[in-house]
Amino acid sequence: MLIANKKVAIIGGGPGGLTLAKLLVMNGVDAIVYERDTDRNARVQGSPLDLHDESGLAALRKAGLLEEFKHNYMVGADRMQIMNENAEIFYSNHEHKALENFGAADFRPEIDRGVLRKILLNSLPESRVMWDHHFISMQQEGEGWCIQFKNRKTAYADLVIAADGANSKIRSYVTDYKAFYSGITMLEGTIHNAKNTAPTISKLLKGGKIMAFGNNKNILMGQKANDEIGFYASMRVDENWSTENKLNYNDNAQLLEWFRLTYPEWSTIWHELIANTQSFVPRPIYCIPFDQEWETKNNLTLIGDAAHVMPPFAGEGVNMAMLDALELSQNLISDTCSNSKEAIQHYEIKMRKRASEVAQESLENGNKMHAINALETMLSFFKNH
Repeated sequence: MLIANKKVAIIGGGPGGLTLAKLLVMNGVDAIVYERDTDRNARVQGSPLDLHDESGLAALRKAGLLEEFKHNYMVGADRMQIMNENAEIFYSNHEHKALENFGAADFRPEIDRGVLRKILLNSLPESRVMWDHHFISMQQEGEGWCIQFKNRKTAYADLVIAADGANSKIRSYVTDYKAFYSGITMLEGTIHNAKNTAPTISKLLKGGKIMAFGNNKNILMGQKANDEIGFYASMRVDENWSTENKLNYNDNAQLLEWFRLTYPEWSTIWHELIANTQSFVPRPIYCIPFDQEWETKNNLTLIGDAAHVMPPFAGEGVNMAMLDALELSQNLISDTCSNSKEAIQHYEIKMRKRASEVAQESLENGNKMHAINALETMLSFFKNH
């Protein structure tokens, strides 16, 4: 094996990093995940994840975790309704979409981010995840790297794999290519105890997903675990909108007034979302250049958003990260390449090509979803599929 007797450091304990760790450790690799969260109980933000058979589920299958996934996914949470700004339903597959259809290309079961993280963490020995390790910098040391973390912690690795997300600090060690702003920003919100705090929206959602379109804006929402609802108010604004708008993201009354002014044509039904959300996070949406490339290193590479951040409008982000983990692990543990640089190069060439294609699709979908005819376009898409 190319990395036998080598120390591998995976920076970042998201789905991609943890999947990679599992796939390497189960094959005898000395791999450790360094995660900045203080412990495994740190709150996991973000919407639920829909995993695809050829990527996210394929990685779990290889890791021997598919059955555990089946015990924990949210049955029916992939069912979809499409509405206009008045919450009038134009499309629903609640009546005919199968609750379980593993192996089918169009079955994309949903799982809560925190639950998926727990499954992956439980599959690893505790010694393989180092908590409270916030990456600061690293320097070449011999054939490998000396990594510096906050609080003067250090570690040595023969191979470093960056899984540290869209704001990766390690990406610049690999390439100068920078992501560009897509023109879209999403205001993320989470509602807790939704059946009591947002009963109208909870009943409308029916445990599934909603996409609502109107006047170049949209609201996307989905059922999360523990009676939580995650949603995004998505719109076209300037790149610096989130820091220049003078909004207090902890002030529901101020944000509700903002929503009334920004979404004036939208029904008051949606006000329940804003009024009862306990946490708001503005998220400018970025995308990789489609032609990015770099010279492969023998001791450093990227996976997930660190390699190819993209808009979320094709549901591919986490799936690409987990597929990265699957393909990189296979290259590193196989005997088909003569050295680690060749193995990484094979992975990176294939990864960049598919990521570029998916990123273009995601960007195009985002443009369609924020167009004046978004409702008609999305109805046509879903009815034809």
